[in-house]
Amino acid sequence: MMWKLFPLSALILGALASPTPSPRPPADAAEGPCRIYNSGRSADCLGRRLDGVPRRQFPSTLEEIDLSYNKLRAVRADDFRHLPRLRELQLQYNNISHIDHDAFKSNTFLEHLNVFNNSLREIPAAALTPLLNLKQLYMSNNLYKHATLADGFSQLVKLRVLTMGGPLVMGLKKEDFQPLKNTSLQGFAIKCSSNLSYYEPGSLEVIQTRQMGFDMAVDQQPNALVHMLRDLANKTFAVVQFRNLFEFAYYPGREDIFQGLKAVTTHQLIFHRGKFNENLLRMALTNLQEAPIKKLRLQYIDFARSPTFVDSGAGSSITDLALDKLDLWYISNPDVLRFDWRFTWLNKIKNLSFQYVHFNSVPCDSWVEMKGVEFLDVSNNRLKSEFIFNRQCDYKGTVPNLLTLNMSNNDLTSLKDLSSLMREFQQLQVLDLSNNRLGSAKDSKDCVWQQNITRLIAHHNQFVSEALSCLPTTVHYLDLSYCDLDQLDMTYFAKAADLKDLLLSGNKIKFIPSKWESPSLRSLALDGNSFGLISKASFEDMPRLSRIRAGNNPYHCTCELHTFVQDTISKGKVNLTDWPWNYKCYHPEAFLNTAVSKYLPGHVACDMRLVIIICVATTGVVILILVLICYIFDLPWYTKATYQIIRAKYRAHKEKAAGGIGAFTYHAFISYSHSDADWVMEQLLPCLENNRNPYRLCIHERDFMPGRWIIDNIIENIECSRKVIFVLSRNFVNSEWCNYELYFAQQRAMGKTFSDVILVVKEPIELTSLPSKYCKLKKMLSTKTYLEWPQQAKQQPLFWAQLRNVLGKPTMSRKKSHSVKSRTSSVGVNFCDCAQDRMPELAMTDVKEEPKNMIKRNDDELSNQTQIPMVAFYPKDQTSANIPSALSQ
Repeated sequence: MMWKLFPLSALILGALASPTPSPRPPADAAEGPCRIYNSGRSADCLGRRLDGVPRRQFPSTLEEIDLSYNKLRAVRADDFRHLPRLRELQLQYNNISHIDHDAFKSNTFLEHLNVFNNSLREIPAAALTPLLNLKQLYMSNNLYKHATLADGFSQLVKLRVLTMGGPLVMGLKKEDFQPLKNTSLQGFAIKCSSNLSYYEPGSLEVIQTRQMGFDMAVDQQPNALVHMLRDLANKTFAVVQFRNLFEFAYYPGREDIFQGLKAVTTHQLIFHRGKFNENLLRMALTNLQEAPIKKLRLQYIDFARSPTFVDSGAGSSITDLALDKLDLWYISNPDVLRFDWRFTWLNKIKNLSFQYVHFNSVPCDSWVEMKGVEFLDVSNNRLKSEFIFNRQCDYKGTVPNLLTLNMSNNDLTSLKDLSSLMREFQQLQVLDLSNNRLGSAKDSKDCVWQQNITRLIAHHNQFVSEALSCLPTTVHYLDLSYCDLDQLDMTYFAKAADLKDLLLSGNKIKFIPSKWESPSLRSLALDGNSFGLISKASFEDMPRLSRIRAGNNPYHCTCELHTFVQDTISKGKVNLTDWPWNYKCYHPEAFLNTAVSKYLPGHVACDMRLVIIICVATTGVVILILVLICYIFDLPWYTKATYQIIRAKYRAHKEKAAGGIGAFTYHAFISYSHSDADWVMEQLLPCLENNRNPYRLCIHERDFMPGRWIIDNIIENIECSRKVIFVLSRNFVNSEWCNYELYFAQQRAMGKTFSDVILVVKEPIELTSLPSKYCKLKKMLSTKTYLEWPQQAKQQPLFWAQLRNVLGKPTMSRKKSHSVKSRTSSVGVNFCDCAQDRMPELAMTDVKEEPKNMIKRNDDELSNQTQIPMVAFYPKDQTSANIPSALSQ
């Protein structure tokens, strides 16, 4: 109950600054200036600049009204008459000077009334009389001149908190508080003028309260303090507070005005503000040595040395001050620590706190005197490493009972100096070094710590990863939050085998190392860093880990992150304490600011085993398809043929560069199967070579150069021929060399025109009977014009005329430079001359007059019979039994 009451007393006494009203949203003019909420039970009118109570806006159901920080001047009888349920009314910080006697007549349920800091010129006793349920009444800091309570206050038996008085109350009389003699209060505070004129003994004797507050200066009446302390004797308090005890001047007297403290029983004594010199503080502490007071706080004190004090060299007069807690906060002069030039007054204090005293060093003898200190708080000062650790001091055996040391919010820079200082603190377990400038690599080497330290708080420093090696390894709890760490030193964590709780929030850690070994770690905080990836592999070597906080990081929403989250949540072994609110995607851009909990990739995308199986299966299928394509379209054969072309062209280039024999020029190269050689020799050659205008034709049996590569002969003679005639038959389809010649002719035609290829169908070929690998030949025969050898003799002269027409005039541009056998040596009797002599005009006969069986063509190409395109098809590589003998050589 005490801890709940103390903040209340601080507010009562004005120890804390009065709150400034926060800005409120403007109310709707149609509804009124106040905000009605909580189902019509509460009204917020704070800071609306009201000069009157807006009672017409108030529903009768209101239970709480806040009218503070306005410009109200009076409270009228009609203002709250229609609010019978009203329980709390806030009227502080207005300018109220008058309250009607019947103002609260209808508000009998009112429990909390606050008229603090107004302009009341008298205590509104008549208005308060009906409030029999009143529990808290704040009416201090008003303008009434006397603190005398009316008899009606005796009826307020439920009253628990009362504050009264003001700057015009010049003193207290014995009868002022008699109506409260039967009222048991929890808090009572009285404020008087800064120039207290009188205090009658026994004025406060009738007050029964747990917390007592005085806001009065005894500068003019120092002896009034003696009477006040006597009125407090033989009573038990939780808190007694004196505010501005000496407001304007230091106490100059030698009389001990604190002698009454010996009889005061209170859990805590507070001196808030005011002036204390050395003599006054000594008086207070001397009497506290005999008083049953366990806690003392001096805050916002203006401390000064006494000009009359003379150090005789003897020991301090304060040697037996046994306190559970001593707080020295916001003291203007750090000399207060050794006010009598000694530190002996600290040796029996268990909990010692020096905050905002602004000292920067600790003398050697101070450590020796703090024998009983178990908790030492020197935070929020100006301590420096080079001053707090003095190499001339002997720290052995000092602070033998110190368990907790708080040195936060100072100017410490060297971990090495701190470790040297605390090496002799045998019982030290908890160390707070937060909000300093520790962590540089230069000042973090060769550290040797006391082995009992189990809790280290070092957040808001400037650590580099190398400095981690200078931290104690015996800790169970380590807080390195907001230390600008960008990476972790795994060597330190391997040594800190007992570490259970680790806080690394708010750093710049870019990645979480895998295989992080910390066998005892139970709780880990990684929120607010810079890493985007996290996986369960990082925590596999933390068997006791049960809590992780890792939100507010720029996460890359990947399968690895999804797997980590799902695995962590599903197993339930590790609890993500800030999931899912603080987990958002940063990358990829499409998922920017998307909650990680809503990132749901497909099962296939995140299962590596399934992905591998699919990839292997897909690769196998692709390879199988490629193999089938190669088999169907004979791609190896084409590859081999292309390779042979390249080799042959390369050899020809070398021979030409070496001055080799040039190629001959032919009108046509004849490609045919060996089985069709008789027809070629007996029919084709005589009709084209043995006439008045002979054609120069190339056949392999006669014109290939002996001793050369067959492929070279084929390519060279095709290249040296104006046209290429293919004699198509069933035997041609089955010949491998014919397939080569057809392919080479196709490659040659790519750089020229397709009319260089002439198709002569020697015997009828059913397209359906052709193998599937001749798909392009099928297409050519079914869509393009070709010549067909007629079986009837009377139609053959027209065939020869058409062939000559396609071959063109037999003019030659080059001569052979080497002799060959007679071109007609292997040619039989010529029986087509008559056709040439008798029907020369047939060579130019219009195709439209020819028999349909002479030339096979598509109806769409009747107008261009002489343009015979190249037939492009891809034969399947097979061994032919009828390869020409000349080629087989």
